[in-house]
Amino acid sequence: MDVKIDWNEVWKERMEAQRKASLNTDCASIWHKKENARRFWEMSRENGVRIEKTLGGMALTSESRVLDIGAGPGSLAIPIAERVAHVTAVEPAEGMMSVLTENIETYGLKNIDCVYKDWEVVDVDSDLCPPYDVVFASYSLGMKDISASIRKMVEASSGYIYLYWFAGETSWDMHSRKLWPFLHNCEYQSGPKVDVLYNVLYDMGIYPNVTVFPFEHTNRFGSLEEAVEHFRSHYAVESEVQEEILRAYLDELLEEEGGTFVHRGWSTRVKMWWKNIT
Repeated sequence: MDVKIDWNEVWKERMEAQRKASLNTDCASIWHKKENARRFWEMSRENGVRIEKTLGGMALTSESRVLDIGAGPGSLAIPIAERVAHVTAVEPAEGMMSVLTENIETYGLKNIDCVYKDWEVVDVDSDLCPPYDVVFASYSLGMKDISASIRKMVEASSGYIYLYWFAGETSWDMHSRKLWPFLHNCEYQSGPKVDVLYNVLYDMGIYPNVTVFPFEHTNRFGSLEEAVEHFRSHYAVESEVQEEILRAYLDELLEEEGGTFVHRGWSTRVKMWWKNIT
């Protein structure tokens, strides 16, 4: 007899396994520090080709109303707001929200509303202004109950929904897999990947378009110490011993280039999208 797999439960189990291996930290906790959020913003600007390609792949018009879930410092929300009628940016991390509001002021944008909440506690009717022509979550799917989170996206949407996530092992998964036994005396657990996400959607009766593409990015630091400080939260480093392990690892990993220390990352990424039929 065939046993039906509950893919939403698989997602939950893998998210919980990752959380426990990461010492009960969540995705947003990495970005509570404003310095980390500012660096993320600068990195996104250095990798501007991806931003333009992402925007070009969305059904955006000057009349569009857009919902950005997990907006970060505004890497997509800011350039989108310059092209559409309205953007609502949902972001749970304090550092990211701080940089996002600064960027909105710097760019003089009046058509962005910010919601400082985790998507899973957002109320569509009271926190948002639906419906939205475009709803998207760009590498911000660290949600415990992904099925409920997607249903909420569908509820807020009157048009297209875009989800971006990862396939297979990423460069940060690889580094974590190598470092975790030395830092935390346990094996690293990566979170759920796009195979689980696709099956969750399929079980919901959603059959998305799918595009797979490789992506490389760079992160530049003025010194080794700056890099160590940046990656402390990524690898849950707290003690001096752990810091020395991380420092030695980065000293071998980083490339010196033009007076800076360069960290190169890679991943295989997936874009899924569909038109919401109400």
